[in-house]
Amino acid sequence: MGMIALGAGIAVLTGAGAGIGIGIATSKAAEAIARQPEAKGDINKALLLGCALAEATAIYGFVIALLIILLLK
Repeated sequence: MGMIALGAGIAVLTGAGAGIGIGIATSKAAEAIARQPEAKGDINKALLLGCALAEATAIYGFVIALLIILLLK
């Protein structure tokens, strides 16, 4: 049971990577908007797409962790 918990914990760590990635992307987007306010729409579109993709990896990690816990009992 200990190895299953360890594997699930490692799988859930994808959420930390996604959080860091989204934070960095948001800070860079804010800097870009401050430099070029007229490009705000394009920057926001790219930011939202990137955040969605990063969040998807966190969700995949969570699903894998649940599968590890539920299927390997």
